[in-house]
Amino acid sequence: MKNIVFIVTDRNRNNLHVGLSADLIKTMNFYRKMPNLFFDAGQQLTRLVYFEELSSEAMAAERFKMINKFTRLQKEKMIRNVNPDWIDLTTGLDYEKMLKTGFQVKPVFSFMS
Repeated sequence: MKNIVFIVTDRNRNNLHVGLSADLIKTMNFYRKMPNLFFDAGQQLTRLVYFEELSSEAMAAERFKMINKFTRLQKEKMIRNVNPDWIDLTTGLDYEKMLKTGFQVKPVFSFMS
């Protein structure tokens, strides 16, 4: 089982939320379906900007506690070290899932010869 510590933010990077999950794709889908769970509509936590996969639940829980204690500047530095442009990493996770399940992406348009 995967044990993942992650950080999500809103589109303006005003809020950073540290989380712990065994299924990151499912968790991110939950965040998108329940956008007002933690903040108002303008501060929806839908951008995954950082995550770490750890080998055990105990290690993940310890890392989660550690990152939660970080100051905002420390969290920002950690994010920028691996994701300098703060892009949403969910797209890559969705693509990886498609590759694992054997899903084939078909072109939307066909060009006439």
